Amino acid sequence: MNILLVGSGGREHALSWQLAQSPSCAKLYAAPGNPGIEAHAECVAIAADDLDGLIAFVKAHGVDFVVVGPEAPLVAGLADRLGEIGVPAFGPAAAAARLEGSKGFTKDLCARASIPTAAYVRCTSAEEARAVLEGFAIPVVIKADGLAAGKGVIIAETHEDAEAAIDDMFDGAFGSAGAEVVIEEFMTGEEASFFALSDGQHVIAFGSAQDHKRVGDGDVGPNTGGMGAYSPAPVLTADLEAAVMDRIIRPTVATLAAEGTPYVGVLFAGLMLTAEGPKLIEYNCRFGDPECQVLMMRYAGDLAALLHAASTGALTDVAAPAFASDYALTVVMAANGYPATPEKGGIIRGIADAETGGVRIFHAGTARSGDHIIAAGGRVLNVTALGRTVAEAQARAYAAVDRIDFPSGFCRRDIGWREVAREAE
Repeated sequence: MNILLVGSGGREHALSWQLAQSPSCAKLYAAPGNPGIEAHAECVAIAADDLDGLIAFVKAHGVDFVVVGPEAPLVAGLADRLGEIGVPAFGPAAAAARLEGSKGFTKDLCARASIPTAAYVRCTSAEEARAVLEGFAIPVVIKADGLAAGKGVIIAETHEDAEAAIDDMFDGAFGSAGAEVVIEEFMTGEEASFFALSDGQHVIAFGSAQDHKRVGDGDVGPNTGGMGAYSPAPVLTADLEAAVMDRIIRPTVATLAAEGTPYVGVLFAGLMLTAEGPKLIEYNCRFGDPECQVLMMRYAGDLAALLHAASTGALTDVAAPAFASDYALTVVMAANGYPATPEKGGIIRGIADAETGGVRIFHAGTARSGDHIIAAGGRVLNVTALGRTVAEAQARAYAAVDRIDFPSGFCRRDIGWREVAREAE
């Protein structure tokens, strides 16, 4: 197959690395790609949100299959557009992508399908939200309804903080994503991420992970798109994974299919492991970032064939995904100032020297400037390693971090800390 991969971040670099190894892949393109992806695919200068440009490229270059990395093109209808010209896409149609495009949509679906999740109320004005707030205990969760690059969630520790978050969202702090706000009950427990593939009717599990959203060591500071992750997540035992599939994933896919909006692609379920069992925090309609990086490090198989089967209603025709028994851990190296105003343009050296002993460096926000690789985004590199334990993978990842010369960057130094502590018990 000739495959087009859409996107330019660390998730897409990890996907390109695996797709390029697939026996099913004859030619791999990436739009727009990044300097790391260039080693695995022919990069073309088409933005991920340029749907017209992507469709024209697919037609002109005989592309057989499109793998969509980021959520925005899916919410905008890229899979629908590809379907109109008979090209399968890995990713849901716009109607099903509302699982990520609207948190309120997902909460309402949970209510219809009796999927365990936090109590909530949808609000369309600041006045309504402030009135609704009185019915919630503190702490409380305030969410922008729409896409906010993983940052539109505020855990308010006081009533005043909650009101400020409401005002910020309706005043445009997250753009159009905050035109509607969801107020949620605060759930107590440990968070974990679970992934499943769906072909619209059938679903199969595709691994677990845990990430670190806060910018600072010890999980302090503002939320980010993710500062690191590891896979698998031992807290998601086999029994808990079975419960997630039965109570959360399958009812979601069945409900969407019954309502005429079948879900095709990967379902990324953010979970809270509560005393009452796993509950859904929210869905993403694409692989996580940086969770994808650790999943791809462990995946063993023909990724292109698997994703194509999901995209063509044929999941029952392929073997269940296989993963290495090792743990994978990734550390995000970010530009100073992230997540507020990242410092771009900083020169990065030593990437090749750091890729030793099974370590892989996935480019997340880089660009070329002459002979140099420079920072071009907030999250810049994903330093990813394998190990027999989380502690071993962590040690290898940080040894590689220390070989990289990135003076205008930083990283957390405690990725995987919960599991490392559990392993030491």
